[in-house]
Amino acid sequence: MSYVEMHPVNPQVRFVNKTVELLRAGGTIALPTDSGYAVACRLGNKEGMDVIREIRRLDEHHNFSLLCHSFGQLGELVIVDNHQFRTIKALTPGPYTFILRGTKEVPRMTLNKRKHTVGVRIPDHVITQAVVGALGEPLLCSTLILPGEAEPLTDGHEVDERIGSRVDLVIVGPVGDAEPTTVIDYTSGAPVIARRGAGDTSLFE
Repeated sequence: MSYVEMHPVNPQVRFVNKTVELLRAGGTIALPTDSGYAVACRLGNKEGMDVIREIRRLDEHHNFSLLCHSFGQLGELVIVDNHQFRTIKALTPGPYTFILRGTKEVPRMTLNKRKHTVGVRIPDHVITQAVVGALGEPLLCSTLILPGEAEPLTDGHEVDERIGSRVDLVIVGPVGDAEPTTVIDYTSGAPVIARRGAGDTSLFE
C-alpha cells in the first residue's frame, strides 16, 4: 500500500498505528501539515534523512525541522530564552518554523553543521498531531518542495504520483495552507524572518 486516506477530523486509528509502526521500523513518509506537505522520518534515522535529502536535493547545510506535538516536547529539543519562549508560545500551534540551537536531545547529524541549529514547529493540523502524538516523539521533516519548484506540494494523490515510489507511505489528506511555513531564525538571538510563508510576520517587523 503506497498511500492511505486519513479522515481530516477523526484520523482512523488503524492508519495512525500503521504509520507509527512504519516510522519505528525506519520508514519514511509524506504527510499533510498546516502548510503544505512534508516528508518525514523518525529522529535519528540516517537512512530516512538521506531519502529526504535525495528527494529534495538538499546539501548538508540544510536546516531540517522537528515536528513537535506540544510546546513541552519542543522545549526539550532547543534552547530558548524567556522572550523567545513567550513569542513561540503565542504563535503555536501554527504555520511557523523556528530555528534555534539544539540541545543534547537532538542527534548531532540532525543539527546544522556550522551553527548547531535545528528548525522546530508545532503544526495546527489534526492528522499531523495524531501521528506525532501516537509516535510519542518528534518527527524529523522537511517541507516537500521539489527541486526547481517554489511551493510545497499540497495534493496527496499528486504527492503519491510524484514521490510515492521513493517513500514508504503517503498520507492523503487536506493541508491547512498552500504556502510553506514562515521561518523565524533565532540563531543570532534576535528574530530574523528567513522565509515568509503562511504565518503572519507582523510581530517581527
